[in-house]
Amino acid sequence: MSSSTQEIRFQVGEHGTVSGLVQAPPDALACYVFAHGAGAGMRHVFMAAVADGLAARGIATLRYQFPSMELGKKRPDPPAVAHAAVRAAVDQATQHFGPLPLYAGGKSFGGRMSSQAQALQPLPGVAGLVFVGFPLHPAGTPATGRADHLADVRVPMLFVQGTRDELAEIGHIRSVVSTLGPSATLMEIAEADHAFHVLRRSGRNDEEVLQQLLDGMAAWMHRQTSHP
Repeated sequence: MSSSTQEIRFQVGEHGTVSGLVQAPPDALACYVFAHGAGAGMRHVFMAAVADGLAARGIATLRYQFPSMELGKKRPDPPAVAHAAVRAAVDQATQHFGPLPLYAGGKSFGGRMSSQAQALQPLPGVAGLVFVGFPLHPAGTPATGRADHLADVRVPMLFVQGTRDELAEIGHIRSVVSTLGPSATLMEIAEADHAFHVLRRSGRNDEEVLQQLLDGMAAWMHRQTSHP
């Protein structure tokens, strides 16, 4: 299934204008509003690979830059600015895709900022959140405090997590998801780290991991869309 990619620009309140990429396969069944991580923008090879792979599975995407990334700054935006960007991107997705079911989230920092925004005030039209490596704690200091706000999220959530993720010790993320109850689903990617790389000794390669990740994300969104 082929898809077209459209470059857009949109305003994030008083925080300036940012770039976005809308990727829409024919007859898309849903749209994923896909935020990047703290260290790489929307054009990073992983972001592009996920968008391409979701398009092949009938899921449109809207990738976008946080204001700090748009300006080339190394430090991520403070939460209030990032939340404003998430809301502006969701609004853009609504304008582009109308009644199509929307899911929000992103890679690492982008996913956490999306969930914080949703917890503070529900994102209009968003039917669920998808986290691609939720950053539960700093590397080397396992904790669960960064997940406290998830108790205030009232839409289904999918956590796609590598079992070697240094920013989400697998036992801790399992505990978080269990506490959240049936609205939260954990998809474990065996032997993958925070960037979804696997060691050669795992018996798999990064491409196989990517396909597993994409299959799981798309299947979950299709299920939510079919049985909200």
